[in-house]
Amino acid sequence: MATWKTLLLQDSASPLMEQLMFFHDHTLMILIVITILVSQILISMFFNKFTHRFLLEGQIIEMIWTILPALTLILIALPSLRLLYILDEVYNPMITVKVIGHQWYWSYEYSDYKNLSFDSYMIPSNEMKIFNFRLLDVDTRMVIPFNTQVRMIVTSADVIHSWTIPSLGIKIDGTPGRLNQSNFIINRAGMFYGQCSEICGANHSFMPIVVESISPMFFLIGLIQLINH
Repeated sequence: MATWKTLLLQDSASPLMEQLMFFHDHTLMILIVITILVSQILISMFFNKFTHRFLLEGQIIEMIWTILPALTLILIALPSLRLLYILDEVYNPMITVKVIGHQWYWSYEYSDYKNLSFDSYMIPSNEMKIFNFRLLDVDTRMVIPFNTQVRMIVTSADVIHSWTIPSLGIKIDGTPGRLNQSNFIINRAGMFYGQCSEICGANHSFMPIVVESISPMFFLIGLIQLINH
């Protein structure tokens, strides 16, 4: 969860988010090198004498500033394409959860073991407990086990929404009449917070997302209790 004065990315809780952070650092390193190089050239132009006032062409330097940007784009594009395919790959998911966006709440459906569905609303400020986070906590959380492949299917019942949890590296648009899917694995227990990331109306800021990650054993125990009831 983002805290006050957070400047960097949130702590990773999934392998996908770790890969996104690696790509972010890789791209940022390239940008820093380019910035330093361009700054050095600009500073040297300000303080150096005009030694090449009558220079009309330079085949070598033109070749350099044509090839170097192409190599730079390749260095950025190859890891980006690799990561794009990794994010879209869904392999043998153990659990499938369908998320439906509404104005302005979320609905969740577990259909693998039992037809379980519920709505998730933000807890109003006048009903909050001392341990709740303002504008981030919900009355019913989505619960999934960690170290388990989870497939998310996201759609919308009215306008375009976006189901997003930054610490998991997940952002899936919910479009009316369309099913979008993605997958992730949470590698530790905890509570993970997100919000709708697509402007969807007056209360767009008041439809948070909370995912609770628990042990697979406790998840199965709770599932058995639900089935028995």
